[in-house]
Amino acid sequence: MAEITANWIAFFNPKTPMAKRISLIQNGQAFASAIQSSARFPGASSASAKVTKVTLTSATQASVIYSILLLGSPVPGLTNTKGVAVLQNGTWKVGDASFCVLLTLENGGTPPAVCKSVA
Repeated sequence: MAEITANWIAFFNPKTPMAKRISLIQNGQAFASAIQSSARFPGASSASAKVTKVTLTSATQASVIYSILLLGSPVPGLTNTKGVAVLQNGTWKVGDASFCVLLTLENGGTPPAVCKSVA
């Protein structure tokens, strides 16, 4: 569960190199351009994640309770958010469905095409 927490924090850390971030999300290559675009979203350079609970739900999936922070303060509406981590190729990764929730918010409530393609 420490790996899940560490990988979620790294994925949402704007200082983590882009290639590493892509490797930490389920179906990462499909999300490469979305991750790069998201990194340019206002406030992204001061964003981070805090994981408060991880619960294994199967050998390859876990439930994650997390919050998105801006400048260290919780973002209203993005605190204690339920997400999913998946074990893919031996690494615990942010589930693409969890990232799609955030991308949809960034996109004014409309899921981006990449989220429709992996659903």
